[in-house]
Amino acid sequence: MKTFLFKIAVVSVVIVGGFYACLLIWGVWYDEWSGYNASISVSNGMCNIAVVPITGEITPFEYNLEDSSIYTNIDSTVSYINAAESDPNILGMLLRIDSYGGYPAASEVIANKVKQSSLPSVGLIREAGTSGGYLIATGADTIIASPFSDVGGIGVTMSYLENWKQNQDSGLNYVSLSSAPYKDYGNPDKPLTQKERELFERDLKIWHEYFVELVAKNRELFVEDVVNIADGSTLPGKLALENNLIDALGDKETARQWFADELDMLPTEVIFCE
Repeated sequence: MKTFLFKIAVVSVVIVGGFYACLLIWGVWYDEWSGYNASISVSNGMCNIAVVPITGEITPFEYNLEDSSIYTNIDSTVSYINAAESDPNILGMLLRIDSYGGYPAASEVIANKVKQSSLPSVGLIREAGTSGGYLIATGADTIIASPFSDVGGIGVTMSYLENWKQNQDSGLNYVSLSSAPYKDYGNPDKPLTQKERELFERDLKIWHEYFVELVAKNRELFVEDVVNIADGSTLPGKLALENNLIDALGDKETARQWFADELDMLPTEVIFCE
C-alpha cells in the first residue's frame, strides 16, 4: 500500500513539474513572438543608437493630448532610456532637443538619468535647448548644437499676470480664507505684498544657484564662469560654443561621426532608431 502511494506521489510530482515547465516554455515563446518584447525593445534589429526626443514643455504630468510631441513627460522619457539600456542592440543614445524648458525638477531627473547611463550620449540641440532643455543636454557626454540654435537660458522664473485690478474694476472682491498668512500668496486675484515678493525672490535665488551648480558640475566648468553667463539670456550656437556651454556646432551627421569615433565604428555603421 505504501509503495503504491509513493508511486502515485512521484507520478504527481512529475506531472506537475512537467506542466509547470510547459507553461514556462510557452510563456517565454509567447512573450517573444506576441509583440511583448518588441514593445519594450528600442532597436528594430538594424538601428543601434536610441533617439530620445526632448520636445516642447518638460513636465512631470501626462497630458491627454493626441500630439505628445509638444511636451516631454518625465516618466515616459526615463522608461524609454531604461528600455534603451536593456536592449543589447543599442550602443548609444542621442538626445534630440527642441525645448525651451519646463518644470525644473522634471528636467533635473532626466538630466541625471542621462548622466548616470552607461550608454555614450550626445545632446543634439536643434532649434532650442534652453532652461530645463539645456539642463537635460548637460547630462550628455557631449553637446552639439546648430549654429541657428537658441542655447542656455540658465535661470528660473515664477512671473505671472495679476488680475486683481481688472477684477476690482469689474466690481469683484477677493476674499482671503487661509489657515496661514502666506498660504495664498502668489494668487493673481490679489495684490502681491512686499513680504510675499521677498518669499518668491528667496526661493528663486536658491533654485538659481542650484541650477548654476548643476551646469558647472555636468559641464566640468568653474561655478564662477557659469555665474557670469547665467543671467537668464540665451545664446546662439556660436556664442554658446565660445562660452563652453556646448562642445561643437553641427547636426545629426556631426553626432553620427562622434558616435563612430566613440564606438570605433564606421559612420555608415551608426544607425539612428527613428
